[in-house]
Amino acid sequence: MTHGLPRSLHPVAWWVWALGLAVATSLTTNPLLLALVVAVVVLVVSARRTDSPWARAFRLYVWLGVSIIAIRVVLHLLVGLKFGQIRVVALPTVTLPSWAAGIQLGGTVYLEGLLAAVLLGCRLAVMIMCVGAANALANPKRLLRSVPGALQEIGTAVVVSVAVAPQLAQSVQRVLRARRLRGESGRRLRGVRQVALPVLQDTLDRSIALASAMDSRGYGRGIEGDRGIRRWSAVVSLAGLLVTTVGVYGVLDATTPGYLGSPFLIGGIALCAVGLWLGGRGSRRTAYRPDRWLWPETVAAVAGLAAATGVVLTSRTDPLALAMPLQPLAWPSLPVVATVGILLGALPAVLTPPTPHTSRRRVAARSAIGPTADRPDRRLRPDAPERIPRTVGR
Repeated sequence: MTHGLPRSLHPVAWWVWALGLAVATSLTTNPLLLALVVAVVVLVVSARRTDSPWARAFRLYVWLGVSIIAIRVVLHLLVGLKFGQIRVVALPTVTLPSWAAGIQLGGTVYLEGLLAAVLLGCRLAVMIMCVGAANALANPKRLLRSVPGALQEIGTAVVVSVAVAPQLAQSVQRVLRARRLRGESGRRLRGVRQVALPVLQDTLDRSIALASAMDSRGYGRGIEGDRGIRRWSAVVSLAGLLVTTVGVYGVLDATTPGYLGSPFLIGGIALCAVGLWLGGRGSRRTAYRPDRWLWPETVAAVAGLAAATGVVLTSRTDPLALAMPLQPLAWPSLPVVATVGILLGALPAVLTPPTPHTSRRRVAARSAIGPTADRPDRRLRPDAPERIPRTVGR
């Protein structure tokens, strides 16, 4: 069930949603919870992504996560810590010199250690998928308009760097399409070399065009503001970052006192917000039709924060449920609070308005399929009365 006319959500809402799921992922190695996060991310991206180049780059983040898992497994087989009782395979051991004492190449691989390596790689891969989901759902150009005035230069650099992967994917697809039109397959190593050079040239052309466009619009040319305001902004922002760091440590470490957790985290975020507000007073910039923050944006942001909150609460009450039991090896449990929090992360797939591109795809699909049983076409009904055209005059 969707509400509202088709439109794109505020990009900050998607980033808050994705970062909440990433925080929830970083606290667990439970394969059931990791699989649940993957299902939520894929569901929301499939339902709310557009036809833009950065949305099509989500599969690149998925393959990047798969490669990270494979590299993690290979490193475990070569130099990883071998532990466990269930023997999988016995690799030859390589003797290293004395200066490399403590590092073992090869050796017997056990199932428990191999599962630990796979789950650690899966956790990092799912976190990368969450970032890729934010990149696929949020428009980086619109995100630049939402950056506070004090972080205008930093926000420009971050948005440009985030947009590199989608543009690179678009360049590769364009070059491959041109090669197919010329009848070239390019499946061998020679084809890779022939694709890399046009992609590099296209990337350089895009960089030069972007630099010229930013220079013509005055990026990097600031106005000298009040030194006192800038000094107070730096002091308040630094204090906010320090307090936030202590609060994050208190939230993640269950052994710390309670007042070092959420109170410090909320206070640090408030100080950072005040510092950004003070720094933005000296910024002179305008925005054409700024993005509005409505209730669908709140639903998306709260859904991501609910996923992080559920896992954090579980880490406080039952931390063993967030880990895969390896010694002894057993089936992982499914904590209720963490599961409910992650499932709430799927609410943007049904409670946010569809994107304009998604709506057009649905209309095109319905027109291609034709009339359905619940919505019959009157032209196919034999009992439908014919319409008599109205005459303009006698």
